[in-house]
Amino acid sequence: MKNPATNTPVPAGTSVARDESTRDRVARSILTNGPSSAAALAERLELTPAAVRRHLDHLLDEGLVESREERVYGPRGRGRPAKVFVLTDTGRHAFHQAYDDLAATALRFIAEAGGDEAVAEFARRRVAEVEQRYRELVDAAPEDKKAEVLAQALTADGYAASTAKAAHGEQLCQHHCPVAHVAEQFPQLCEAETEVFARLLGKHVQRLATIAHGDGVCTTHIPGPQPVAPVSHGESARTAR
Repeated sequence: MKNPATNTPVPAGTSVARDESTRDRVARSILTNGPSSAAALAERLELTPAAVRRHLDHLLDEGLVESREERVYGPRGRGRPAKVFVLTDTGRHAFHQAYDDLAATALRFIAEAGGDEAVAEFARRRVAEVEQRYRELVDAAPEDKKAEVLAQALTADGYAASTAKAAHGEQLCQHHCPVAHVAEQFPQLCEAETEVFARLLGKHVQRLATIAHGDGVCTTHIPGPQPVAPVSHGESARTAR
């Protein structure tokens, strides 16, 4: 048996095997849920904080995770930002991240031959098939469930997506990106994907963060319903006339 987090053989039936299995669960939890504090991991995996810290120390030593201050979008509360743990590029590779040298080489050729607009057109065509597959699912969902259904479809395609309530709407979070390394060089891939989200949801969405640019998770803000402005008594009277 091999541990996906280290790609090394693990003898079955030993304490080392149990440690590696738990360490793999910690790493997978970060992959699936995005940047996570030690306390959140302990609660999520039903482990003691001490056990989680021990496994995190090992993953840090192996270069599979790194710690950073939690990024806060919007007003920051009092006190120091919480420390969260995210997978490194090495950690993502351990979970079979698809970095295709041939794709990057092909996109460089397209850029040299046709410029940035040619790359953008390639990106739009690439996501057109995805949009077509997701369209029926999203259109059939109730208005307040469309983002959640989109997240489920993305998860099925390997993006480990989820939604969360946010100020003035919600956020669509993708905790894994199979093409992150290519998107580092060609942000047109992220831009085309964002355009698809906007068309599917029928809203002007905003990309707040991307894994390709060094963030722990791709985050897209989806605005909520616009509040209806109250009508004054004077306006009501004029309308009645």
